[in-house]
Amino acid sequence: MKITVIHYNSRFEKQFLALSKIVQKKACKCEVLFRNNPFHKSLRLHKLKEKLVGLWSISIDKKNRIIFKCMDDGVIIFASIGAHAIYEETGC
Repeated sequence: MKITVIHYNSRFEKQFLALSKIVQKKACKCEVLFRNNPFHKSLRLHKLKEKLVGLWSISIDKKNRIIFKCMDDGVIIFASIGAHAIYEETGC
């Protein structure tokens, strides 16, 4: 997985701002790790299935996730962030 740039959709930005400062800080650290090594085992990178086919997920911690889409040429779009319930809310 090649990463050239990460964009954030408006849903992601709104959800990010609603997180606690502690989770925001963890998410920022995960993004840096993801940019440098998207396959790092602590991120638990995986493809999503069923209604979320075409999307991927990384873990921030045991409770929180980032859902994203890989576009052409290494463009990543962060679509949702938050607790496991975001899997139900994401409609990309």
